[in-house]
Amino acid sequence: MSSIWLVRLRGWPLWLALLAVSACTSVSLEPLPPPRPAAPIASPPPFAASPASAASAPVAEALPVPGAALPPPAPLDVPPGAMPGASAPYGAAVAARFPDPAVDYQTPAFAPDHPGYTSNAEMHDFLAGLARSEGRRAGAPNVRLLSLGTSQQGLPLEALLFTRADLSLPTILSGAAASGLLDGRPTVLLVGQQHGDEPAGSEALLVIARELAEGRLRPLVERINVVVLPRANPDGAALDRRASANGIDINRDHLLLRTPEAQAQAILMRRFAPVVVVDAHEYTVIGRFIEKFDAVQRFDALLQYAMAANVPEFITKAAEEWFRRPLVARLRDEGLTSEWYYTTSVDPQDKKISMGGTQPDTGRNVNGLANAVSILVETRGVGLGRLHFKRRVHTHVVAASSILQSAANRASDLVKLRQFVEQDVAAQACRGDVVVEAAPTPSEYRLMMLDPVTGADKPVTVTWDSALELHALKLRSRPCGYWLASTETDAVQHLRALGVRVQNIVEAGEVRGEVYREITREVAQRQDARGAPLDMGVLRAKVDTVPALIDVKAGGYYVPLDQPLANLAIAALEPDTQNGFYANRILSSLDGEARVTLPPDLKTSPVP
Repeated sequence: MSSIWLVRLRGWPLWLALLAVSACTSVSLEPLPPPRPAAPIASPPPFAASPASAASAPVAEALPVPGAALPPPAPLDVPPGAMPGASAPYGAAVAARFPDPAVDYQTPAFAPDHPGYTSNAEMHDFLAGLARSEGRRAGAPNVRLLSLGTSQQGLPLEALLFTRADLSLPTILSGAAASGLLDGRPTVLLVGQQHGDEPAGSEALLVIARELAEGRLRPLVERINVVVLPRANPDGAALDRRASANGIDINRDHLLLRTPEAQAQAILMRRFAPVVVVDAHEYTVIGRFIEKFDAVQRFDALLQYAMAANVPEFITKAAEEWFRRPLVARLRDEGLTSEWYYTTSVDPQDKKISMGGTQPDTGRNVNGLANAVSILVETRGVGLGRLHFKRRVHTHVVAASSILQSAANRASDLVKLRQFVEQDVAAQACRGDVVVEAAPTPSEYRLMMLDPVTGADKPVTVTWDSALELHALKLRSRPCGYWLASTETDAVQHLRALGVRVQNIVEAGEVRGEVYREITREVAQRQDARGAPLDMGVLRAKVDTVPALIDVKAGGYYVPLDQPLANLAIAALEPDTQNGFYANRILSSLDGEARVTLPPDLKTSPVP
């Protein structure tokens, strides 16, 4: 599909745009109907949480975990589940803007006299209790406890699968679910607490898990499968800090997969190919915002979907039309406020506000490049301690419920959309251009905040980097694929962990392509990140491409771009970006890769 068509189709309803594209390509796709209104789901009723004992818990089904070298972790210095006390960071007038909702959540952290948030042990017991089959109500879905390995400190990384499919363990391990369909139903993945000091998302996902198992969300499992990973960073949760035990920001590690925590999410993406992914976070409320703008953050929820170069256009349209708009309406109906996600630097002199990053490193963007509708939900929480905790949890419960309802309403449409996008991405190999690097668009925005004394709305006009429209900083022709030397086994392992298809070259041959010539390089700090994945910094290289006839030897590798995850491979293998494998020393040398520009005639076999 040409870039001209993308421009012409902007602003069209998604169902009409897909119909038009199917008419001008060889892909056969039934037209999608106009959006249907989502049936409202009431707030989950109170329930008595009775966590099961670990001794009687079912054995979790273990999914294979790829190995990876890790820096040594720091020791845990805070008892699991402990929460430092904190006083209110602002006055009563501001606090009055955020009353507790009239709901009763009985997850472990809401138990009377609980000293902190849900501990890791309580989390395990809660999930194991939902996964046990005895005493389950008639008609309840199958609930499987999935083991995704362990954290850097040896804590279990666990998720729950809710499905109507009768899946055996061998079926899951064989990758039969990797089509994105279990028993004909698409899968939604919910992820909480990638940052350990953002507890509301994980607590809300416990509520959601209980409601999927035996509450008001249970009927949705008739149309969709749901995987819930409530706590993606158990070490950070125990330490009450943002990063993992060894200081890596897990949410900046989804392309490099240096941590077992990011690898656990990659397992779920690879095995279940979810069509929708929700990433639950919390954002900073005070601190630098008071310092810069003399204002307090106002919104219950900040929202954004995947916004990176090469995310398929129709994935973006589905995220906006089928999910964000109904979500905003649902939040408003619940008396909750929302805005686009935004942040600002820690530099007190820098008053620019930016939407969420556009780099292919966060889960939101990497999952978008994997052709999933990928949505970030952030509640006001960092810096508040336990203040407004029930409201923050409730906001996440409302948001996740809305997204699950939209996915169930659109289940068949999402299947068609995924099939179309995967075929379209694969068909673009050897054609057109690819964006190697992009940047947000500078603009001005009138942002509503709160006066820290009176609690009144305080409009602030800010310089605003908008991720809604990206402009290309660097373009190259889209190759047919990439050649990798036999020595680049680390890069191949990482690509396979991401789900990218790689071929082993069986016989020597020649391919027409382009080699990279490095002009300059420097070691620089990673931009647009808090907590870089590598303490040593990244290689910022400037390169040219030079046409060449490349002799390829048996034992090397070919990464074809006529595959659904082509855009993920491009993000990993173009060498002159801060997130690529070369910049982060996963690819050992520029001599070990080349761009293949004509369809190669090679004898290959799949790399398992």
